[in-house]
Amino acid sequence: MENRPYVSPGENMRELTPRGLVLGVLLSAVLAAANAYLGLFAGMTVSASIPAAVMSMAILKLLRKGTILENNAVQTAASAGESLAAGVIFTFPALVMLGHWTSFNYLETAFIALSGGTLGVLFTIPLRRALIVRQALQFPEGVATAEVLKSGTEGGSSVIYLAAAAGLGALVKFAEAGMGLWNAALEKAAWIKGNNILFFGINLSPALMAVGYIVGLRIAVLVFAGGVITWWIAIPAYLALHGSAELMGELGIGADAGPAEVAGRLWSARLRYLGVGAMVVGGLWALVSIRSALGMALREGLDAFKKSSGKVVQLRTDLDTPMSWVMIGIGVMIVPVFIIYQREIGQVSISLFMALIMVLAGFLFSAVAGYMAGLVGSSNNPISGVTIATILSASLMLLVLLGTGSDPLRGAAAAILIGAVVCCAAAIAGDNMQDLKSGYLLGATPRNQQIMQFVGVLAAALVLPLVLNILHQAYVLGSDKLSAPQASLMASVASGVFRRDLPWGLVSAGAGIAVAIILADEFQRRRGASFRIPVLAVAVGLYLPFELDSAIMLGGMLAWAVERATRSRQFNPDDHDPAKQASERTGLLFASGLITGEALLGIGLAVPIAVSNNPDLFPLQQLASSDWLGLAIVLGTGYTLYHLAVKAYRQR
Repeated sequence: MENRPYVSPGENMRELTPRGLVLGVLLSAVLAAANAYLGLFAGMTVSASIPAAVMSMAILKLLRKGTILENNAVQTAASAGESLAAGVIFTFPALVMLGHWTSFNYLETAFIALSGGTLGVLFTIPLRRALIVRQALQFPEGVATAEVLKSGTEGGSSVIYLAAAAGLGALVKFAEAGMGLWNAALEKAAWIKGNNILFFGINLSPALMAVGYIVGLRIAVLVFAGGVITWWIAIPAYLALHGSAELMGELGIGADAGPAEVAGRLWSARLRYLGVGAMVVGGLWALVSIRSALGMALREGLDAFKKSSGKVVQLRTDLDTPMSWVMIGIGVMIVPVFIIYQREIGQVSISLFMALIMVLAGFLFSAVAGYMAGLVGSSNNPISGVTIATILSASLMLLVLLGTGSDPLRGAAAAILIGAVVCCAAAIAGDNMQDLKSGYLLGATPRNQQIMQFVGVLAAALVLPLVLNILHQAYVLGSDKLSAPQASLMASVASGVFRRDLPWGLVSAGAGIAVAIILADEFQRRRGASFRIPVLAVAVGLYLPFELDSAIMLGGMLAWAVERATRSRQFNPDDHDPAKQASERTGLLFASGLITGEALLGIGLAVPIAVSNNPDLFPLQQLASSDWLGLAIVLGTGYTLYHLAVKAYRQR
């Protein structure tokens, strides 16, 4: 029997309650909406497990003190909604950008998201014991969430940091987007030696800075390095090779265009495809690098399918959803997935083939996502790489199966939908494993957590189509206000394959960059170095706009400053320093609050804009804006985060 803590019997074993179900649904919907906005804006998402746990404890304390397992059940549902949002916003907006959809049909969008999310939950059930019980994986967010829940009253009282930061984030967003007191980004560019460009930009968003703070300096540096490769090396080299005048004519850029506009158009039309090659290689490398452990997990998962759990007396803390139900559920879910594909492809045999391929790919990539979540955490999970590899593969297969004379738009849309189901499943799988790890440490019942995961997926699937439609009507997905980087890239790849104009040279160059990074990372691993170079972090930076890369870097530098200011000499690295933990929790909650407040205010502003179809609702938008004022506000917000995190450390 594994040595792990169990909760005491009695009242503390209460997990599934009516109020917990209601609270789980509400938090899932709110966090799904907030994470949808963040992903469409920033191109990255972060785990919401800890903020969800803190909000759950605070609310249940007001109603009536909840048990630790009830709080864990609520955060399980809430974080499932946040994860489904990532799968949805990485793919679904691509259908609008392609022109295949003009808006997000509520029933169709909700149904596809629900199908992918449900499969993600089902796929993780047979993998739970292999990845959580038998393998010594860290699952950093799961362990941290368990510690927050154990802290009880302290964790619940920390909601003040979350609430205050949410108010501040909303206020800053209203000043920028609602009142137009400063531009969304500070950009400076200059021509160098006649036909080369030097560019720098930073997005003036506390939420982006908060993302960098949460992921930490190492990941922030790697994301920024990807931006440096694209914007400071690749763009000047591309201009030198092809000539700026020739390129400007080819891209339809006027002769009087400034260097910032030229760099942006060149990145959008050409250089971001470096990220495609890097993401595909990174996604495949994730499979190769964990092949042995993944093979073991898959074998145990398949063995679990074959065994009848009903004939064995199990401890409550080992009870999963019966495998017979899981197999029936997966079989049932193939039907709606087939119908979805048949509507786009129109050929029964090809639709059935792609549905079966999708289920197999979904199970494989869900296992990859679950394993990688255990290694590097949900926020650093290679969902984008897995999805772009899926869409590229699906596009190539459909091109062969449908023939070169097929409708490029319908073929690209079908490939996006295949990727959407896989992406939703993989996103949910990674998050679910974190939550199951938290429950494992707390002595929760896995079956009850799996029920709450289904609840969270359902709540998010019902609210996300509304959020997407509101945001699209107000800001136009793919525009400067809401660029949806991943979805834009997915649309470009799928349509490029069917139009046969994908810039394979740049895709290959990106693949070469990824191979070089992998070799460097392997060198670091073999020499036992602590600094590793995950290729997908650099790949994300390659295809993000530079102003996002630099804003994330600012947050990473802030996290480094807090780390240095709270470095303890009284504790060994393996010991638990209460002061250090208090600082980390305060910083994380404040950063999460900035993200949540800005995201919800962005959605709130979108509602009246969408209803009135007037983007200039507030009279102060006519005032002259000052980018430097926005930069000062962001830096001031960063200092507040730094001060509170350090203060929490010194007060212990």
